[in-house]
Amino acid sequence: MSLLTLSVSIPGLKPPPCHQANIDDCKKASTLQLATFFGALYTLAVGTGGTKPNISTIGADQFDDFHPKEKASKLSFFNWWMFSIFFGTLFANTVLVYIQDNVGWTLGYGLPTLGLVISVMIFLAGTPFYRHRVPAGSPFTKMAMVIVAAARKWRVPLPSDPKELHELDLEEYARNGKFMIGSTPTLRFLNKAAVKTGSTDPWMLSAVTQVEETKQMLRMIPILIATFVPSTMIAQINTLFIKQGTTLDRHIGNFKIPPASLAGFVTISMLVCVVLYDRFFVPVIRKWTNNPRGITLLQRMGIGLVLHFVIMAVASLTERYRLNVAKQHGLVENGGQLPLTIFILLPQFVLMGTADAFLEVAKLEFFYDQAPESMKSLGTSYSSTSLGIGNFLSSFLLSTVSDITQRDGHEGWILNNLNKSHLDYYYAFFAVLNFLNFIFFMAMIRFYVYKAEVSESMHVLTEELKVMRLKASNQEAAKGIA
Repeated sequence: MSLLTLSVSIPGLKPPPCHQANIDDCKKASTLQLATFFGALYTLAVGTGGTKPNISTIGADQFDDFHPKEKASKLSFFNWWMFSIFFGTLFANTVLVYIQDNVGWTLGYGLPTLGLVISVMIFLAGTPFYRHRVPAGSPFTKMAMVIVAAARKWRVPLPSDPKELHELDLEEYARNGKFMIGSTPTLRFLNKAAVKTGSTDPWMLSAVTQVEETKQMLRMIPILIATFVPSTMIAQINTLFIKQGTTLDRHIGNFKIPPASLAGFVTISMLVCVVLYDRFFVPVIRKWTNNPRGITLLQRMGIGLVLHFVIMAVASLTERYRLNVAKQHGLVENGGQLPLTIFILLPQFVLMGTADAFLEVAKLEFFYDQAPESMKSLGTSYSSTSLGIGNFLSSFLLSTVSDITQRDGHEGWILNNLNKSHLDYYYAFFAVLNFLNFIFFMAMIRFYVYKAEVSESMHVLTEELKVMRLKASNQEAAKGIA
């Protein structure tokens, strides 16, 4: 952010001002200027990749699963975590956008840079007081060991009794503050990694618990894939939705709404819905379902997926109405602004915020909750991966659909002039895509099995250790009598 601020502040790092009507007549940015600007953006992307999966993870790790009150509070953590994130987004989409449009980019980028400095100071000051997980090694290495070991022993038959598979002693798990996971029949091929063949090479033999941890991460991949399409829909907020807004009347009295501030409607909707969900919906539904969360995480995600289908259907109908108004006023060819208020787009923005309150919060919590204890950050990174791939898919679909629909002399669905485009068709295509994705999601969750609660697993482990120690003491006593 410091480099980004410098790239719009120092004369030598930014192109000179241009007042030409045709931007092609403006002086091009130099190699140094481009390198500084894009270098800052890519550095920001790398930094975000490091912080996004870990900040929410360390936040959730502050709650003790073995303390009833803390465990109950943890159920609301991700709701309020996302509330905080979107509160910052609201500031960015309103105050910062207004400053950038009306005051300048130096202050517009300087303020969030200052905010980051303060955030780092707060984080460093609080670090000694946080609960820190002991590093458990690379999860990718552990998973690779299991997959390689299973592949190398693909011809080895599995024993009929899972107890014959390799596993570490209960005492070792208890000593390291970990818990044992029993063998499951899902993804049975990976169980071959724990078949004893005489070798103790970690790339040839894995413990059952390590195998099951790998299975837990792999079982979430179909659910991850089902989140790619809604992540693509989210990408429309700052692209096509905003561009639609630029063709409409954005005045409220003498005040003109900046196009990028339209995303603030999504944020406000999401903030309101998260509060209503946590404070009213969950307590009421909990009485009917006896589920501490009210509904399961996958059910919450499913509601979000349905809302994404509704959003694109509404967006398609709204765009068709906008195009009809453009035709009535003869604004198709010149792409002029329509005598139509920007607030006709409000339903699709509000619904997007509502969908986020269901899907995005549940997605983050699901991937954290269902990841093994030693792979929580990797699990949380699934959520960030979903958004990243969604943005790539959005670009791919936009260019592909634009290219296909312009073949054979057709005007195409997506043009620079939105009044001549057919975004209504494009949004209808997205609605169909969301419907098919929802069917895929429903098919995948039929086979998904939630992992056991950590506190319950540790309770079982403790009881088993007590039984083992009791048996050992009885055997010692019997030997003494003999």
